[in-house]
Amino acid sequence: MKRTTKCLHRIALILFLIWIMPENVLAVTINKSDDSPYMKKVEDADKACGEGKWREAERAILAALKMEPANPSNVLLMSNLGMIRFNMGQDSLAIATLTDAHIMAPASVTILSNRAKVLSANGYEDEAYKDYCLILELDSMVTTPRLHRCLIALRKHDFKTAKADFEFMEKNFPKDIETNIAGASVLSGTGDFNGAIPYYTRVLTERKESEYYGGRAYCHLLSGNLQDASDDINSALELNPDDGELYLYRAALNKMRFRPDDARADAQKAVGLGIAPQRAQQFLGK
Repeated sequence: MKRTTKCLHRIALILFLIWIMPENVLAVTINKSDDSPYMKKVEDADKACGEGKWREAERAILAALKMEPANPSNVLLMSNLGMIRFNMGQDSLAIATLTDAHIMAPASVTILSNRAKVLSANGYEDEAYKDYCLILELDSMVTTPRLHRCLIALRKHDFKTAKADFEFMEKNFPKDIETNIAGASVLSGTGDFNGAIPYYTRVLTERKESEYYGGRAYCHLLSGNLQDASDDINSALELNPDDGELYLYRAALNKMRFRPDDARADAQKAVGLGIAPQRAQQFLGK
C-alpha cells in the first residue's frame, strides 16, 4: 500500500520498538500536523524510549490515547505500550495491553509478535506457540516468528513441526541467519551433530556469540572432533566466562582426553555456576 513521504515520516515516530509492522498488515494514516498535541506526545514517548525512560514513555502514550481515543493509530500506540510495560517489568499488564491491541487489530503481525515475545519470556510457551501459529496463518513468509515456532516445537519434542519449519525456511530463505539457526537447532536437537556443524558455522560468521560457539562445541564433542570442540569452548568462555554449561562441556572434553583431574575441576566449576550436580556427577568421581 502506498503512502506519502510525509505520512511515512509521521508513522515512523510510532514504530519505535523492535518489530516493524509490514505495510500489508495494518495501514494507519495520521492526518495531523507535526506539532499537534497528539503527535507531540508520540514524539515524547519516542524520545523517552530511546533513553530507556519507560515510565515517561508510558505516561506520554497514555496521554496521547486520552487526547484522541478514536484515533486509528492508537492500536500502534497500544502495541508499543505493551512492550514498554514489559520493559518496566509489568508482565501481566503488558500481556493484557497487547491482548487489547490484538482485539483492536486481529490481523496485526506486529502485535501478535510482541505478545508472543512477552508470553515466551514469562514461560507461557504454549500460548506463545499459538500466537506464532496465528502469525504464520496471516503471513507465511515471515522468518523470525517461524524460527520461534520451530524452536518451541523442538523444546516440546514436536520434531515434525520443527523439521517442517526448518525445511520451509531452507527452501524459501536459504541464506537467512534465521534459517541457519533453525538448521543448527533442529539437526543437533535430533541427533545429526555432524549435519548441524555447518549451520552453526554460518551463524557464527554473523553472530560471534557464546551460545553458538557452545552449540557448535557440543556438536564437535559428540562427533569426536576434540580439537575443534576445545577451540569453540575457549572462544565461548572468552565471551561468557560464567556459563556453567561450557565448563560441563570442557569436563566432558577432558574426560575424553583422559584428564580426570581437569575434568573434575571443570565439573566442580560447572556446579558452582548453577549446573545440577547430577549432570556433573560422572565427571566428579568419588
